[in-house]
Amino acid sequence: MATENKNLSQYDKTTIPNAKNFRFGIVVSEWNPNITEGLYNGAVTALLDCGVNVNDILRWNVPGSFELIYGCKKMLSQPVDAVIAIGSVIQGETKHFDFVCEGVSQGIKDLNVIQDKPVIFCVLTDNNLQQAIERSGGKHGNKGTEAAIAAIKMVDFSKK
Repeated sequence: MATENKNLSQYDKTTIPNAKNFRFGIVVSEWNPNITEGLYNGAVTALLDCGVNVNDILRWNVPGSFELIYGCKKMLSQPVDAVIAIGSVIQGETKHFDFVCEGVSQGIKDLNVIQDKPVIFCVLTDNNLQQAIERSGGKHGNKGTEAAIAAIKMVDFSKK
């Protein structure tokens, strides 16, 4: 595995654009809250570390990962520079996992194609709960942190 024993969430703050005047929306799935809350906390910690004012972070919850698409679409109508979609889908015994993962990834992609503001994909699609734990603040870092850094970079990119 490419990420084995690596924390991919470390970043060099000197290479990140100043995010002091950026505003972010975060849409969080309520499904698998032990995972999504870890991702959310990682994202917020990174945003604050990079200069974002706590009042410039807007959070909305949606019931599940599939609902992230609609939540992000509505969030884009708010005064935000970017949206981070946070969810967790864990493989089960049926094909439901495949349909949800495909739908969410395509939906977020569609928002990025159609809208003028970036939507960052922070949806874990893991084979089991342990993998999700390891990627939401565990031994592989926090994908929420990585999503926040990507969001800052994309806002900076869009303003150039």
